[in-house]
Amino acid sequence: MPECQNCGSFVTEAYARVFTPRGVDNPRVCPECEDKLRDGADIREARSPRHS
Repeated sequence: MPECQNCGSFVTEAYARVFTPRGVDNPRVCPECEDKLRDGADIREARSPRHS
């Protein structure tokens, strides 16, 4: 089962397929990560709190 490399949360295979490059099974960040965001091909710190 795929899991987030940042927080360890479970992600669906469909999510991993869409948000990871080919050959990578686990995304670098997921919707549960409050401190990180996808920014194009990069990951960055969130500028404001999420899930508020």
